[in-house]
Amino acid sequence: MLHTIFGLPAHVLLVHVVIVLVPLGALFTILSAVWPAARHKFGFISPLTCLIALIFVPITVSAGSWLKNQLHYSGALEARIQHHANLAGGFGWYALGLFVVSVVVWWVGRSHEFGVLSHGSGAASRLPALWATILIVVSVAVSVLVAWQLYRIGDAGAHAVWDGIVR
Repeated sequence: MLHTIFGLPAHVLLVHVVIVLVPLGALFTILSAVWPAARHKFGFISPLTCLIALIFVPITVSAGSWLKNQLHYSGALEARIQHHANLAGGFGWYALGLFVVSVVVWWVGRSHEFGVLSHGSGAASRLPALWATILIVVSVAVSVLVAWQLYRIGDAGAHAVWDGIVR
């Protein structure tokens, strides 16, 4: 597995890919769900962004586990690092959920028109209002949940690294 990049711990570099792509994928998913014009412009970019993020999550977690095992720490620092690791350990499921939702929004959007910001009938058939509402609510809820969990993981990691160093 990838542990170092140019002599630096891979985790501290790879984490930036996840930090950028997960919120971007969540934003694309929300926009695609609520705004048909955005869905048509993004096309498969939304699920592709979420897929790349999904691929990088386990790589980043693995690099983080390796880094954690290289460090010698105890006490409060150990507890903070363990909290960060515990939160990050299950994040793959969150990223998978975001990917699945983005694929569903993209797939349904290919043949049905739906969204709160839609105007006109267009060439596509109209998704029944109940299903459209459910898809929009689930898309927004999953995207916000995934972004919130990523924030929690990053915050725990930042506290693990910087608490007591910068005041």
